[in-house]
Parts: sequence; structure tokens; C-alpha cells
Amino acid sequence: MAGNVTSLFRGTAAHSPSMAALTREGDGAGPVDFCIPCNPYFPTPAMFDELAGRLREIITYYPSSADTITSELCSLLQLPPQCVAMGNGSTELITWIDHLLVRESLAIPVPTFGRWTDQPMETGKRVDMFPLQESNGFALDLAAYAKFIRSRGTKVAVICNPNNPDGGFLPRQSVIQFMDAMADLDLVVIDESFLEFADAESEPSVVEDAVMRPNVIVLRSLGKNFGLHGIRFGYMVANPSLAGRVRSMLPKWNLNSFAETVVFMLKNHGKEYMESLHMVRRDRLDMARQLSALPGLTIYPSQGNFLFVRLPVGAEGTVVRDRLLTEHRILVRECGNKVGSSSRFLRLVVRPQTDVRRLVAGLEQVLYGARMEAAVPELSNGTGYGSGTAMVDRLVGSTNGAGMQGLAAQANAWPGQPAPMPQPVAAAAPQPSLPAAQQPRPAAASPYPAQQPAAAPGYPAPQQPAAAQAYPAAPQPASWPAAAQGPGAMPAQMPPAAMQAPSPALQPAGQTGMPGMAGAASMGAQGGLTAAQVRGRTQPEPPPPQSSSNGNGWGAVGAMLYNQAG
Repeated sequence: MAGNVTSLFRGTAAHSPSMAALTREGDGAGPVDFCIPCNPYFPTPAMFDELAGRLREIITYYPSSADTITSELCSLLQLPPQCVAMGNGSTELITWIDHLLVRESLAIPVPTFGRWTDQPMETGKRVDMFPLQESNGFALDLAAYAKFIRSRGTKVAVICNPNNPDGGFLPRQSVIQFMDAMADLDLVVIDESFLEFADAESEPSVVEDAVMRPNVIVLRSLGKNFGLHGIRFGYMVANPSLAGRVRSMLPKWNLNSFAETVVFMLKNHGKEYMESLHMVRRDRLDMARQLSALPGLTIYPSQGNFLFVRLPVGAEGTVVRDRLLTEHRILVRECGNKVGSSSRFLRLVVRPQTDVRRLVAGLEQVLYGARMEAAVPELSNGTGYGSGTAMVDRLVGSTNGAGMQGLAAQANAWPGQPAPMPQPVAAAAPQPSLPAAQQPRPAAASPYPAQQPAAAPGYPAPQQPAAAQAYPAAPQPASWPAAAQGPGAMPAQMPPAAMQAPSPALQPAGQTGMPGMAGAASMGAQGGLTAAQVRGRTQPEPPPPQSSSNGNGWGAVGAMLYNQAG
């Protein structure tokens, strides 16, 4: 495989080669997968045995109609079927949302899931990319994002909660306030594909709130949380008019027999599913602690089933990725091709402790070799390829998603060049040919003038210590509490005093942007990440909730994870 790694990654239209392609290039066994973010504890071995025993039947016959499968899922989750559309993976739903409901422009914070930037650009829409700042721990400031949307005149707004790849989390009430502030837009999409793995709030979903609003869609994944990416199934929830419009465009048999079999199995496995989520959350904390012991590595707090990691100074992500794969049979997600990220970042999926120990040992060897203080050099070893992130960011910074028709040709004009240190989207130089609304944002300051909003009746005016925090009026003047602010990332090499594992005191959610989360959003080498810094929790893990009285365990799941609608 060693000689084919470069071609494997360059020859795929996706961000990484498929597991099937990697298996074909290897000895018949795939690598340990820290790339694909799915649940390693579900389905259970007994469920896999049941699927295997029914394989002939499953692949021989047509499935039931999508309406039948959707009705069963809605019964399980206590959602009204008229408010749900199921797709052949969330990507199919994103595609139809773009074709049917995005008229001319879409706003999305970056870095994020690539289909939210790529899909609308492929159909000629303007994509307004709001850069998340590394200095702020990649936290999304909803007030600043709302002002960005108003300044650009964007028609559709998207939020991923938690965000991919950094795992950043927004409290439910803040998301609801944002939806209300954007009530005049064509559409607001809340992508909750990874929300089942969050535990910062007991009921973090806005599904129940979406069905009561005329312009809100909530997108949910099934493959990620059920550990079955290969089946390709997900769903969206919206008011009956929006959901029906998307559902009417989907083929009658867009869901396959594997999807039907799994959906009808789930009612008997609610308890096992809840236990699997509990184990992923436990492993997320343990994995962050193990990785934080590596010198120079920075780990950001996550509410997803993955961790966003910044490599030490001097480390090139493509080299680290390739060596981990060829020398240690470990597959990781290098994030250099995510707009707003760079090759210094990896997204590492949460896996059981045995696998994590193998990952840590591989990283130690690749990053430091025999000398723990020496990181791998920059990409200069003749491999002849790089992530191209800096080039993409420059183009996006110049146009912010507009006029991207020549993007592929310009990308190919950089053959074999190592990517220089990327410039943030916000740092691009002004472009005289662009109208004022499309000029790149300065890196150091908000482009919005500070405003002191009027207090809502019965409430004091919100405090605004720095940049303006009020959502722009839509369409009437309104005021909102300050958006949750995620704390900034700490340097990779910590000062001596910080080497002691901190025990941060609990702070009110409004001060930190994460319930129970203290000061730092990330901690560097040997800083001793605590649960508060990783997930916003300082208390021990609670036991999995007891099954409901119906005996299948899904009553508790619906109440806790899906904010039952209807």
C-alpha cells in the first residue's frame, strides 16, 4: 500500500478513499478507522448476526415504500409522519434542499461539512462563508453570524450543531433565538447529524420547535449514530408544507431493504442504543486525555463523536496521515481540504480505548520518532502533493463563494506544490472589483458597528463588552441576549504553571457558551484536559437512563434525544 497512498487520496472525489478501496489495496483487511464518524458500539453483535442471517432475503426482494419505512421511524421517535422526509443519506436531502429551497445564496460557518459549501456552488448559488476563528476555539458567535447574513443579504442560513469537524456546540435556547431572528429568510437549516452524541444539555434538539416555524428544517442522520454509514439513511423534520415539498420529489423506493430491516429492528434495541451513546461519551473524554499527553498537540472541546486536533508546529497533516496509514494501518481525517481549516488539523473519531492506545503510539512514532521533542518536518520529502488549502482559502477570500466556476482549473494550476501556511478567509485583501457587500472581512475586527439594542419588555438590556451582540432586526427591531462565546484556544506549549491539571470552577452557561464549561476551549501538551473542557461537564458520567414502561427503551430515547414532536 505504501506506494499507492498518494494516488489513493488524489484519485478520490471524496475527502478520503473509501474503506473498500483501502481494503483492496491492503491485505484484505481495512485499517483501524479514525476517519469515518460512526458509532462503534451499535448495532450490537447480536443485531449484526440477525442481519447476516437475513442477508439473502434482504438483498433479494424490493423494500417497502419510503412512506412505510418513514411511518415506522416516526412511530419509534414519536414524530408526526407528515413532518418527516427520509432520504438515502443526509446528502440526498441536502441535495434536494439546495435544488428546491435555495434560491440564490446560502450562508454557512466554515470549516464545516463539505456538502454545505460544495452542493450550492455546484448549482450556481453564492455561498457566503463565515469564518470560525481558531483564536476563539472555532466557537460560533451567533450574533456576529446573524449580522454577517444581513450584510450579505443571504437568503438561506445553515448551522451545524455540533459542527463538523470541530464538535462545537450551541445551546438549544440560543439556536431558537437565532431561528426567530432569521424568520424572514427563505430557509434556516439546523443540521443535527451528530447531536445524539452531545451531553451538554438533556434536550438539545430543536426538532419540536422546527415543526412550528414556516422556514426551518432540522436535518438528522441515522448512519452516524447507528454506526451504519453503508446503509445510507437519514431524515429531515419540518412543517408539513416544507417536508411534503421535499418528500414529493423523492423516489418511492429511495430507501433500500437494509434501511427498512434496521428501522424495524430498532424498537427492540432502544436500551442497547442508549448504552452505546453512553460509551461513546465516556470514550470521548478518555481519548482527549490520552491525546493531551502528546507534546504540542491541541485538542478542542467536542460534543460530537470526534475530536478536532491541531498538530504541533512543523507537522504537515498529509505526511502524518500517510505515515499513520502505511506504517501503522491507521486511517485519520486530515482537514486540509476543508475551507477554513488547514493541514495542521486532524479530525479523529472517538473509538474504544484499545484503538486509542494504538493511535497514540502511532502518533508518537510519526511525530517524534526516537526524539520526543522533534516533530515531523514540513512537507518537503518529494511526495509531490499538498492539501491546497491555502489556495482554496485565497480564492474564497477573494470571492466568498461567488464566481467559483474556475475553481477546479485554478486548483490544478498548482501542481506538486506544498501548500504554504493558509491565510484565514477573513484575512484576504480587499478586492476593488467587488461590490462593498462582497468585500472580505478584516481578520482582527468585526465589520459590524457596535450597537446597543433596546431592552425587550420586562428584560434588562444585554451586556455587550466588545463586539455588538444583538441580532439584526428581522424585520422589526429586536434584541437578544449575547450569543454564547466559546473561549479561545490555548497555545500548544503551555507555561509551567499551566502544566498542573486544572480543576475549573463551574460557571454560568452565559459566561462560557457551554453549560458548566470553564475558561479554555482547548489545552496543549500535557495540560490534563478535564471533562469540563472537553464536554462541558465536571460531574461523573450519569448512568444510562432506564427503559420506559413499554420495555423497548425508546420512550426515554425519544424524550431525551429527539424532543418528541406532535
